[in-house]
Order: sequence, then C-alpha cells, then structure tokens
Amino acid sequence: MLTEFTVNSTLCDFVHKIHGNKKGSKVIVDIETPCEKINKFSHMEVPMTEILDIKNNYVIDRAQEAKCCSNCLVPCAVLNLCRLESGFLAKSLAKKAGSISIEFNDI
Repeated sequence: MLTEFTVNSTLCDFVHKIHGNKKGSKVIVDIETPCEKINKFSHMEVPMTEILDIKNNYVIDRAQEAKCCSNCLVPCAVLNLCRLESGFLAKSLAKKAGSISIEFNDI
C-alpha cells in the first residue's frame, strides 16, 4: 500500500511530496521537491533494518551526503514513512495524530 506525505517546510518555503511503499525488506521512497539538496536523494531504497537507530541510519546518511540543513523536516518525514510502511509505527496512530509540527513560541 502506498503511503504519501506532504511536508511544508515553512522556514525555507518549500513543499515536498513524499511517496513510499514496502517491497520485500526495503521501503521504496520517492520525493517530489523543488529543493536541490533534497533532489540529490529523492529516490531511495531504504533497508528496513537501517531506520531504527538515529546514528546508523540510511536516510540520515543520505541527507548528510546531500548536505541538508540540520533543521530540514524531510529526513524525519521519510523516517516516519518508512516506519509506517515497515509496521514499526501504527497507521491508526498516525491517522489519529494527523500531523507533526514545530511551533516557535515566545520568539
């Protein structure tokens, strides 16, 4: 089953569409994005065994290689998509949450 996310990166004013589905032991991820850095890793075959640890993590490694900003929301969104597709995150929980956000308060 295909999972789709929209990431609104309001700090850099980009909107990214992330699509993915599980195939065997990998999650195939494609990203539609206007960002040059994200385009560098816009197609990935993510091993399910490399999405749980933040240090040894396929997605974070690709983001580092593409020189993504440390505040980029796309790698986090890709990891959540991979966890959903792999069954490590319940789709019912994600549907109930609806979205994830960062609010800058008292600035």
